[in-house]
Parts: sequence; structure tokens; C-alpha cells
Amino acid sequence: MIEKDAFGFLLVIALMTLVVYVTRIVGYWLIGRLVIGPRLRRILEALPGAVIAATVAPTLVHGGMRSLVALAATALVMILIRKDFLAVFTGAAVAAAMFAVFP
Repeated sequence: MIEKDAFGFLLVIALMTLVVYVTRIVGYWLIGRLVIGPRLRRILEALPGAVIAATVAPTLVHGGMRSLVALAATALVMILIRKDFLAVFTGAAVAAAMFAVFP
């Protein structure tokens, strides 16, 4: 596609950038107009975990044993240390090592 129509490719990238920017701005504008009650606060606090679960679930279904080992390492770090970033980093490192050792 790029070789045939470089301008079209750049136009698509520019439009995607614009859409992402507009949705973020509208999100901030909208949340500023809402009254955040206890129920909405609980929903917003649970959202990052739901996004991570939705991202990880397809990999677990199709990833096999390597993905299960990486998930187990991630869960273990999260249970023992309770640091999200460290758990995700550990899971990614274990997944990379598993894919390097067992291609």
C-alpha cells in the first residue's frame, strides 16, 4: 500500500491521530461535566484491570503453555509484591524468555 500511494497512507495516519486526539479531548470534557458518585468511581477504578484482562484473554486462549507460564509469573508477582508495573514487566520478560527458549 505504501509503495502505491504514500499520500493515502500518510492521510490515514493523520486521520487516525486526529480521531484519537478528539476522543481523548471529548473524554476529558465529558468527565469534567459528570458528577462522580461512588458507583461511577468504582467503575472507573475497575477499568484498568478490565482492559488488561481483555488484552490478555485472547493470548491465553491461543498462546499455549508459554503464555500460561508468563501469566502465572505475572500473577505470582502481583500476589506477592502488589505492584502492577512490576507484574506486567515480569510477565513480558517471562513471555519473551519462553518464546526465545521454546520457539
